[in-house]
Amino acid sequence: MMLGSYVVAFVLMLSWYVELIDASAGDADPRYRNCVGQCEESGCVGQICFPNCKFSSDGEPIDRPWYMQEPLYVQWKKWDCESDCRYYCMLDREKEKELLNQGPVKYHGKWPFKRIYGMQEPASVAFSALNLAVHFHGWVSFFVLLYYKLPLQAGKKIYYEYAGLWHIYGLLSLNSWFWSAIFHSRDVDLTEKLDYSSAVVLLGYSLLVAILRSFNIRDEATRVMVAAPLIAFVTTHIMFINLYKLDYGWNMKVCVVMAVTQLAIWAVWGGVSRHPSRWKLWLVVFVGGLAMLLEIYDFPPYEGFLDAHALWHATTVPLTYIWWSFIRDDAEFRAADLVKKAK
Repeated sequence: MMLGSYVVAFVLMLSWYVELIDASAGDADPRYRNCVGQCEESGCVGQICFPNCKFSSDGEPIDRPWYMQEPLYVQWKKWDCESDCRYYCMLDREKEKELLNQGPVKYHGKWPFKRIYGMQEPASVAFSALNLAVHFHGWVSFFVLLYYKLPLQAGKKIYYEYAGLWHIYGLLSLNSWFWSAIFHSRDVDLTEKLDYSSAVVLLGYSLLVAILRSFNIRDEATRVMVAAPLIAFVTTHIMFINLYKLDYGWNMKVCVVMAVTQLAIWAVWGGVSRHPSRWKLWLVVFVGGLAMLLEIYDFPPYEGFLDAHALWHATTVPLTYIWWSFIRDDAEFRAADLVKKAK
């Protein structure tokens, strides 16, 4: 819980910072800008030409009827004219700089990544998918524990009062990491909004579960009273950034406040409650904090693929496994306590 929301908040904060400094050294380079301008007019960068520009290399228009166009699964691996021009001009410029022993620079707020099968940041896509897989494993193992390993009440009802909350958390985590993988694969307006909206939902829900679990709120009426204002706020915020204005600064503040608040709640609760598995909770917080140094260092991608952000995504994989282990431990702890009281 804490891991998922804290990680998402930090990722969003950094990505919004990138958006705010969109004018980078690379795209301010006159040679790069001239290359892009010529490409958008001719549809070519050197010997490479793009059929998705207005005109092909022989000057013929490319607008064709729908039955002559490529299938969607083929089109997905391709980019529009501006994106292809920027990408190949960036590669050419970086090759020239490498010959002059000059290091890489950012273009439009991003390091010069090399695409694989049309994916913009292949390493981040791979690690996002791996995080999704670990969340799925954790959620399924939690389900198996509840219904097949722990004692059940009459009517096969489980003892753990927070099971439903964690099931929803698992689904929201899967959704968030799925759109993270899509967003790193193709950074466009739609994928950006889906990624950000999914992250905000996960953050808001994570804060809600932190409150309900730490304050041991089990009554349904009280849960609704606590959840209603938070759900209303998160819903309003998502509508604002999707339908009115994607204000990166305001969005960052909202997500950071929600993440830090739940972080404090979980950390304090771990000490006050003397939970038997509190060390796992604190380990996730501590190691996750150290992993943030990768984002602060922010080195360019090795061989055009593996950068600090991708490595940071890699560190969340084992931390996610530990976090779901804590959730299972909490279920065992509460079930054992309730079984003793029932006897």
